[in-house]
Amino acid sequence: MSELFDKSIRTLELPAILKMLADQTNSAEAREKALALVPQTDREDVEQLQDETDAAREMIGLRGSPAFSGIKPVGESLYRADRGGALNTRELLDIAGVLRCARRVKDYYSEDGKKTSIDHLFASIRGNRFLEEKIFTAILEEDVIADNASPELADIRRHKRQAASKGRQILQKIISSASYSKVLQEAIITQRDGRFVVPVKSEFRGSLPGLVHDVSSSGATIFVEPMGVVQANNELKELEAKEKKEIDRILRELSAEAAAYHRDILWDYDMLVQLDLIFARGQLSYKMNGSRPAVKRDGSVLLRHARHPLLDTGRAVPVDIELGKKFDTLVITGPNTGGKTVSLKTLGLLTLMAQCGLHIPADCGSEVSVFDRVLADIGDEQSIEQSLSTFSAHMVNIVKILEEADGHSLILFDELGAGTDPVEGAALAIAIIQSVREKGGKIAATTHYAELKTFAMTTAGVENASCEFDVETLRPTYKLLIGIPGKSNAFAISQRLGLEESVIEMAKAQMDSESVRFEDVLTQLEEKRQSLEKDKDEAERLRAQREADAKRAREFREQMERAKENARTRGEAEARRIIKEARAQADAIFEELAQLRREQEKHSDWQGVNDARAAIRGRLNQAEEGLHFEVEREPIPAPSRPIQVGDLVELGGTRTRASVTAVSGDKLQLAAGNMKLTVKAEEVRLIEEAEKREKKPPQRQVATNIRSGGSRAGSTELDIRGMMTDEADLVVDQFLDHAVMSRLNTVTIIHGKGTGALRAAVRQQLKRHPAVKTFRPGRYGEGEDGVTVVELKG
Repeated sequence: MSELFDKSIRTLELPAILKMLADQTNSAEAREKALALVPQTDREDVEQLQDETDAAREMIGLRGSPAFSGIKPVGESLYRADRGGALNTRELLDIAGVLRCARRVKDYYSEDGKKTSIDHLFASIRGNRFLEEKIFTAILEEDVIADNASPELADIRRHKRQAASKGRQILQKIISSASYSKVLQEAIITQRDGRFVVPVKSEFRGSLPGLVHDVSSSGATIFVEPMGVVQANNELKELEAKEKKEIDRILRELSAEAAAYHRDILWDYDMLVQLDLIFARGQLSYKMNGSRPAVKRDGSVLLRHARHPLLDTGRAVPVDIELGKKFDTLVITGPNTGGKTVSLKTLGLLTLMAQCGLHIPADCGSEVSVFDRVLADIGDEQSIEQSLSTFSAHMVNIVKILEEADGHSLILFDELGAGTDPVEGAALAIAIIQSVREKGGKIAATTHYAELKTFAMTTAGVENASCEFDVETLRPTYKLLIGIPGKSNAFAISQRLGLEESVIEMAKAQMDSESVRFEDVLTQLEEKRQSLEKDKDEAERLRAQREADAKRAREFREQMERAKENARTRGEAEARRIIKEARAQADAIFEELAQLRREQEKHSDWQGVNDARAAIRGRLNQAEEGLHFEVEREPIPAPSRPIQVGDLVELGGTRTRASVTAVSGDKLQLAAGNMKLTVKAEEVRLIEEAEKREKKPPQRQVATNIRSGGSRAGSTELDIRGMMTDEADLVVDQFLDHAVMSRLNTVTIIHGKGTGALRAAVRQQLKRHPAVKTFRPGRYGEGEDGVTVVELKG
């Protein structure tokens, strides 16, 4: 990386973004790696980094971020342990912390999800739960070794407690004794050099035999170890030495075990640091609401609603930036503080972020190319120490940029040609842009010079852009407009701020006619642009509304289709169940009939046989009634106009067509062949003219029985269950005519029990029918009140 590229990275403030990334890490080494990130210049490397960030962001969204706490550098400790050294408790706890983190991260990973680019990192983590638990069991804290670290240590500490208790008992007797009350300075037990002592007044030095271990600063108190306690204290000292020796042995043993697995532990440490950095990139993507850009190598950049990541997200105005496809140079003009430099920095910074493997704060569909170098000349480079003016400082940078620029470079110029004579500065700016273009570089430059606006309008491959400014509020909107040259708006701003009109007119008079005409053209273009923008927004709103309506219509249609399919499925299942039950019932009945036949042959109990037959007939009727179930009818569409006399309609739930003979409110009188019906308007569908002109299907015959096992000429039974009374009237009439012509004496009409309306209508009809001699309800075994038995005249 060249010095100029490194300087441009700092100018574009990439280190501030890396600092934000480092704040998302957990381990010290991952933080260092985050701060040391540099833009990659190979497209495959950038794609790999972006894949990793994608995978981490998706996992965070599904399961949250893994816990990376406890990742401490353990390389030096393991190196010393591998050379036979003994580690201290802090070092061993750090090793156990790495092993615990490795185990938790491995448990976090699930192989059930879709494959990602970081699966191999999770899979390569080895862990060592045995060593982890052994260290944490033995070492409770940095200065605390557990009693159960070894059986020997537990035994030593038990004896220590016994020895200490023995010594304290002897001392307790001394301080509690009345004979020593005048000898003791205080009735307390204390320690000196790890041995139990009591404070004795100096004038009674010889009154308590023992060893003197210390004297107070005033000399008034001496600390004496009574002779009776010396043996217990000696034993305690010996046990403390043994304890220290055993602890050292335990630490050496744990160090040796850690050394035996030092390669696996170091591998896990490296994998955890890598994953820590990758998930930090995923966390940063969430924090700045970033997205993955498409990575190109053709030098093109397309940023949709891009936001500078260092600006307040609530105030930053998104910009659309395009470069490298239709044009290789973008000239941005407009007033000061209008957002030109921010747009320039956004372009450069987001490109560098993408090449570091970071998601960028822009909408999906953004594209970024991989450049070998991004070179920027932005800001005031004036240097008093080096005796450089603003112009000279900029020119020093520009000279270096021209030396390094090539076909894989992105060049950013801020206020190109500023700081010198406007005419010479504009000419120099045009020449610099042309020089970089000849080398194949992609350029974005800001300027105030009108000559560069004209250059962009008249040169192929060079495009104007401007930062929008609201003259009414005297504030920039910070929107970048591609294809529109900017205006300085100096006159409008001055007028709004109160400058006299006469002064403004004098200023306008100083401008040449070409400049005036150019500004007028820009004004007209801006007015047309704003008008087109409003029309575009309205068209976009209508398009979105239309798409939303179409989506709702599709969802409703799909919902209706699913409902119909569900109803059909339920109906078919119910029909299969009923048929299955009917078959089983029929089989049982056939078996009973055979049994009856056999009984009839053996016995002459005719009454019993008749009763049995009646029971079988009743069960047959019940099974037959079970076959009748309601079918969900399709909804009837509303007519396009009111139904009139003479219209052709279709009965709901059937394909039967009928003519309208009379209209009375919402009631219609219909004629379908010889059948007369009265129905509600909502129960029929109007046949439109287009349907009438189509080939008419053959008129469906009105069935005399729409149930299975229906009536035919010569049949003695008619099943009219489920029919309307008007429809049943016609069917019964035709059935009786057929019965008379077939010379039948007795027939049965099955109307079911239900509400009784159909039964009453049938019997009223039978009363006035000329061919009926008499009729009665069915007896037990015949269907009882669900049927009517009719006797016809001979």
